[in-house]
Amino acid sequence: MSELSVVGKALVRTDGLRKATAQVTYGVDFKLPGMLYGKLLRSPYPHARIISIDTSQAEALPGVKAVVTGKDSPEGLFGSRINDQPPLAREKVRYIGEPVAAVAAVNEATAEKALGLIRVEYEEITPVFDPKEAMRPGAPIIHADLGKYQASPIFCHPVPGTNIMNYMKIRHGNVEMGFAQADFIFEDTFTTPAQHHCCLEPHAAVGQVGLDGKATVWTSTQGPYKVRTESASALSMPPSRVRVIATQVGGGFGAKGRAKLEPHCVLLSRKSGRPVKIVLTRHEVFTATSTRHPSVIRIKTGVKSDGTILAREVEVILDTGAYSESGEIVCWEIGQGAAGPYQIPNVKVDAYAVYTNKVPAGPMRGFGWPQIMWASESQIDIIAHKLGLDPLEVRLRNALEEGSVSATGEVMHSVGLKECLREAAAAIGWDDQRPPNRGRGIACLTKMSVPFLPSSAFVKINEDGRVGLLTSAVDIGQGSDTVLAQICAEDLGVGLSDIEVAVPDTDTTPPDMGVIASRITFHVGNAVRLAAADARQQVLALAADMLEASPEDLLLADGKVFVRGSPDRALSLAQVSTAAFFQKGGPILGRGSFLDEDVVPTDPDTGQSPKPCPYWKYGATAVEVEVDPETGVIKVLKLASAHDCGRAINPLLLNGQIEGGALTGLAYALWEEVVFDGGRITNPSFMEYRIPSTVEAPNISPIIVEAEHHAGPFGAKGAGEASTIGVAAAVGNALFDAVKVRIKDLPLTWEKVLAALEKKADDDRKEA
Repeated sequence: MSELSVVGKALVRTDGLRKATAQVTYGVDFKLPGMLYGKLLRSPYPHARIISIDTSQAEALPGVKAVVTGKDSPEGLFGSRINDQPPLAREKVRYIGEPVAAVAAVNEATAEKALGLIRVEYEEITPVFDPKEAMRPGAPIIHADLGKYQASPIFCHPVPGTNIMNYMKIRHGNVEMGFAQADFIFEDTFTTPAQHHCCLEPHAAVGQVGLDGKATVWTSTQGPYKVRTESASALSMPPSRVRVIATQVGGGFGAKGRAKLEPHCVLLSRKSGRPVKIVLTRHEVFTATSTRHPSVIRIKTGVKSDGTILAREVEVILDTGAYSESGEIVCWEIGQGAAGPYQIPNVKVDAYAVYTNKVPAGPMRGFGWPQIMWASESQIDIIAHKLGLDPLEVRLRNALEEGSVSATGEVMHSVGLKECLREAAAAIGWDDQRPPNRGRGIACLTKMSVPFLPSSAFVKINEDGRVGLLTSAVDIGQGSDTVLAQICAEDLGVGLSDIEVAVPDTDTTPPDMGVIASRITFHVGNAVRLAAADARQQVLALAADMLEASPEDLLLADGKVFVRGSPDRALSLAQVSTAAFFQKGGPILGRGSFLDEDVVPTDPDTGQSPKPCPYWKYGATAVEVEVDPETGVIKVLKLASAHDCGRAINPLLLNGQIEGGALTGLAYALWEEVVFDGGRITNPSFMEYRIPSTVEAPNISPIIVEAEHHAGPFGAKGAGEASTIGVAAAVGNALFDAVKVRIKDLPLTWEKVLAALEKKADDDRKEA
């Protein structure tokens, strides 16, 4: 790869000092003069009809300025790719915690008191909490209008008259023939729980409706344009009449990618005539936002005696809760991942996202891939051990490589999977001697980037030569502002400190679909390159006139334009930009837009497509664990996380992403689980829901593999989600390697391990 001046360098974050010295404003900190405080009244029932709502006592309470209910948004529905959710429940409630009414008052205490004065009469309906039960004929229907909702035909295939809000399938080759040719057939069922995002900053938003009726929202969000679209839909307003300005975000991980509080703030502001702020309590964040999708995954795989995979059949059932919250795209993606990153000639996949009367499950770092890789990579190890083969060698034998054909019929390119496997294994000493009760495990991972998500960027050359970069990509802690600034600086021949990244604002920054699906570096980065190229062309054209030279003879570097071979004939970028404004009547403004136009939607009946997504990520996670046979506690001693990321734009930030994602994956493997009882979450706080601290964090070795890639900016792929995906399976595989017990249900708690060890001991005694 060619040497570049800014791209590929481990540069510190451009916003680091400001954040470290508290010079930024997060959503929870944002205030406006005359601001009121909002609170939401939530349903105590998982499934019930709303007979009546009496708000008169609350409205009469001194200090209360507005009370709104579902009648204040009589038609509006919103959603990700299926509009199934009202901002406030109307005819019925579908989960414990669903908002039924909202109050704005002069302070939070008054608003909270007002909630207790609202009288709601309910008629309970039989709820359903198990997605498999919800799929059965005769189950209570949660969304009677499922067939009438506005939905994306590309990703969403609901089954009207049922609770199946999406059904995705893949048909590739002939699985029955593949099973008939197999020497061995393995069939296993794996489960995963709901996991919470655990953002340190709770959801927060401020809404203000002006005299002209236009709404402005300041919010802690990952996707300003997504929030604008969904809020406008919920409020039955034109999108251009809703302005969304992103504050700093104290953690997202998918939880803040969609509208949550924004429609309620606008409704209350419209009624009160004053700005309204809502900040969720920690209890509300746990019980009324979203979780990772719980899953039940059945995998049947046929193999030859040497470990070659011939056929795979997969059924996935996702519990999407009461509303979609991106369940349709998680279902679509998990179906795409069911074959794993392997060359399998015969594949059959059926994936379902199913409504239940629980808090909605939504997008969370990895979008279904941690679930499917847990199941797939656990079974690969089961196969290897039953056949007496090295699990690493089985993966290398079947792994995708350049020119392989995927389960959807795509010819794969830029595949660094085998190198990732080898490097991750070497980092933990895969072939070294293992002491007693220690084991090593490895897992492949792959992840697609969601298609049809356009990005745009503006690059403005200011009169002093500094560069304004305008995108709607929100830096939620991953360092994207720095990465995008590096891309822009490289293409314009200026220093990183010369780039100023604008605050995302739907009235001033160009459209983007948000911080999801590891898409910012790839999608927005490509848009930034195009915008920078446009600005560069304008600079060179104007400088050519000023220097009396051909644009082809000019170079732009170090903030200057000069003639090749004549460095004394030069102009500063400031001189050119000033001339543009005063001699041409306008600034140098570059524009760029990027959309993966070569992507082909998957066939709804077969799941086939020559290119279903913009690009694929690949990687491998390897761990070494020690298991205490007396307590069942698993201690992770080493964790190596290798990733094919194309070119690393900023290795320092990429390593941070890998380490943070790996710890999230480890939490999913060992500790985190949202516990339900009759639709109610029973552990809705950090006192009861365990998240890992630095004490539990093992030695994590991030490994960057730069496989050749042509479509991303400077060859880069995204990597924000990948390191979360393979950890659970690697730990489960290492557990088996250490003490020969296999657990198929996450998390791998000490109670489960101890019970499995005791059962194994009983079985061994019986056999003896």
